[in-house]
Amino acid sequence: MTSPASELLEKIRQQFDASPYPRVPLDKSPKDNISSLYIHNLVTPYYLKNQKVIETKGKIILDAGCGTGYKSLILAEANPGAKIVGVDISEQSIKLARNRLEHHGFDNAEFHVLPIEELAKLDYQFDYINCDELLYLFPDLTVALQTMKSVLKPDGIIRSNLHSSIQRFNYFCAQKVFTMMGLMDENPTELEMDIVIEIMKALKDNVNLKARTWNSGYEGEDGKERILMNYLFQGDKGYTISDMFTALKAADLDFISMVNWRQWDLMKLFKDPDNLPAFLGVSLPEISIEQKLQLFELIHPVHRLIDFWCGHPNQANFVPVSEWTDSNWQGAKVHLHPQLKTHNFQEDLLASVTECRIFPISNYLSLVEEFIGIDSSLALCLLPLLEQPQPMKSLVERWKQFRPLDPVTLKPTDEEQAFYMVQQLLLRLENLGYVMLECQSG
Repeated sequence: MTSPASELLEKIRQQFDASPYPRVPLDKSPKDNISSLYIHNLVTPYYLKNQKVIETKGKIILDAGCGTGYKSLILAEANPGAKIVGVDISEQSIKLARNRLEHHGFDNAEFHVLPIEELAKLDYQFDYINCDELLYLFPDLTVALQTMKSVLKPDGIIRSNLHSSIQRFNYFCAQKVFTMMGLMDENPTELEMDIVIEIMKALKDNVNLKARTWNSGYEGEDGKERILMNYLFQGDKGYTISDMFTALKAADLDFISMVNWRQWDLMKLFKDPDNLPAFLGVSLPEISIEQKLQLFELIHPVHRLIDFWCGHPNQANFVPVSEWTDSNWQGAKVHLHPQLKTHNFQEDLLASVTECRIFPISNYLSLVEEFIGIDSSLALCLLPLLEQPQPMKSLVERWKQFRPLDPVTLKPTDEEQAFYMVQQLLLRLENLGYVMLECQSG
């Protein structure tokens, strides 16, 4: 006699065998999607965890629940020289994933039809595990996280995510409606999808469920995948920030950061963060990261995914850049994030410096929903970073060479002032995720 969990797993497998996900054309490349490459680059979370920059060559990366392999391709593009291992319970998806990586010329990749529970069979220890759009399908979050932890290297990192029960509340209502109608008793087919379309179109436009979930994009052939992944998604469940932290604690894993951490900034929700009501001004600085994320989720539940990085409970002990001493800064090494080292970035940077115009760095990596520009006189400090990391002192000297005289007094540029100008630029860019600073001295 099969258990309910086994029956659900089989339904999920059948759904993805019948409709492999995602339906991304084989020849589509993620090379120009810098933001996606940024979050799939091991360098990004490793720096957030350790304030160190790591090389990706020779690393072993697992794409758990790889589907048709588009995320595997992004991982391969974002992590040069890394080995990619993909697993999925859908045999049809695995075939497509193999074809995708071969088509794009990546031969250091392998794929297996395998459930997460059997990862130990691979006999690998991974530097990075990408478990995207999968964890929320498991009957027990803790067991799934512990399984991945068991094949994670001591300094390895897991990226995973959960569907938000608050943001997706209306979709979960829709799933219950269609479950009551029997449309999810078996693997949904074209018939069930067509019934969903008929029912949603028949509802008045001002009916809450339709108003909050439906749009014309669900109609037609291109909308079938979205119907399956929203209205008829087998095993879909919702969670909260509190659920995430509870599961991490139970699995003995440390939270590192939200993947899109700049978009979870609680202070960004206020008109004037520097002039909060007295009660908030006193209490908010004292609360934990978990509490800040909980408040954001309750006040402004806009994120479909609770998307996070975690790792073994051996968080590095480092001083945040915002708290560095003069000694720390004097010995700092500066890195430009590798995803910014593109031809277009370099060409525009050179043009901005040459033409004395603002360099629009946010055009190349949109980590926040606002324009980020750098004055051309300071943008020139980024030029040597395109070739290799630079000591802080070298960037200060370069800026002094560009502006040897104070433009107001016409006296030689003061060393302290030059250092301050470059320091403020790097503080801003590091906080926004564009550069990484390694502390070389105590």
